Parts: sequence; structure tokens; C-alpha cells
Amino acid sequence: MVKETPKTAKAPRTADMWAVQCDKCFKWRTVPSQEEYEEIRSKFKQDPFLCSKKPNVSCDDPADIEYDSTRTWVMDKPNIPKTPTGFKKRMVMRKDFTKMDVYYTTPTGRILRSSTQAASFLDANPQFKGLSPSDFSFASPKIMEDTIPQNVVRKGLPGILD
Repeated sequence: MVKETPKTAKAPRTADMWAVQCDKCFKWRTVPSQEEYEEIRSKFKQDPFLCSKKPNVSCDDPADIEYDSTRTWVMDKPNIPKTPTGFKKRMVMRKDFTKMDVYYTTPTGRILRSSTQAASFLDANPQFKGLSPSDFSFASPKIMEDTIPQNVVRKGLPGILD
């Protein structure tokens, strides 16, 4: 889900909440951190998330959060690799809500914007020889159209202005 910022703010729209859907009851459960979310997502096909994996929670309990248009939802594909240790992954929503751009910040502070840049960085920094470009996913999550605010002007699409 994406944090909304006021129109006058310069801060980018980034994910401010993490949630996963139970493979059994399909209820949404919040996850406390990006790291825990990435751990679940990285092996979702082999080890699907179930409500019972969350302490003191079962499928009989109400959902932690409901899918609705009170916030913009984005959906990742399953089995995207976890962010390598020491790196920081950031996803930023474009102003027109057409996609999210994915960036990795390296332990040295460099920002990687593509697989090509990740490969170049790894080649130039032998201390990361255990990593490969496939450890970085620049795949943009799918923005759920029915949760995009109506006042957003979309590139190439008619928008409703306030």
C-alpha cells in the first residue's frame, strides 16, 4: 500500500504498510516490516502464507485490513528475491500513478535503477562477489486501478480534477 502525501509535499509516495493474503481464507494480514514481507514473498509459492503463521491469529479472526479504495494498493508477484543484506530497496509511485519505480541503495550509498546498473556495481565491487544481478528485482508491482484516487491525472488518460 502507498502512503499518500499532500500535493505540496516534495516527499515521494512510498509503501507505508505491508500486507499478505492468507492462502486459505484470503484475508489480508499486516506484516510489521518490509524485511518480514520480503521473507514471506520470496518463498510464497513453496511456502504460502497462512493466518496461523502470525502469532495468536487464525482464519476465524477478522482481517487486519480490508482491500478497498481508502488507500492505493499495489501487488507484487510471488517469489521475488529478498533484498540482499546491506542493501535497501525502495519503491516510489510516479505522480500519475502509472507505475512504481524500484531502486536499490547499496551499502556504499550508490543508487541502482536497473539490472544493468546492478551488474556493473557488482563487477566493480568484488566484496559483493557472492551476489548476482538476479538477486535484484526491478519489477514494478501492479498498481490496482480500482484503488487509485479519482483526482489523479493519468498520463494519456482523462482524469478528474478537483
